[in-house]
Amino acid sequence: MPAKAAPKKSKSVLKRARQTKELTLKNRAAKNTLKTLSKNVEKEVSGKNAEAAQAALKKVISEIDKAARKNLIHRNTASRNISRLTRLVNSILPSAAA
Repeated sequence: MPAKAAPKKSKSVLKRARQTKELTLKNRAAKNTLKTLSKNVEKEVSGKNAEAAQAALKKVISEIDKAARKNLIHRNTASRNISRLTRLVNSILPSAAA
């Protein structure tokens, strides 16, 4: 009994596969960028460098918001990440009450 021939793929299926591959690479790169920027903030905080930490925080907040607008990450996840990083940076800033 001969083996079944592979089903023919339509043009739309092939195009969708190409698009998916490209989008997957873009999304992976964007998520890796978010992780790297978050780690930069944490590194500056652990080094007690307040000015650099604030600058890094500003940059990562911008990127997180952009990712949320593009539905790369959920808006609540974006908000949670921003909140955690902001609290982390504020923990090394001199307190206004002191």
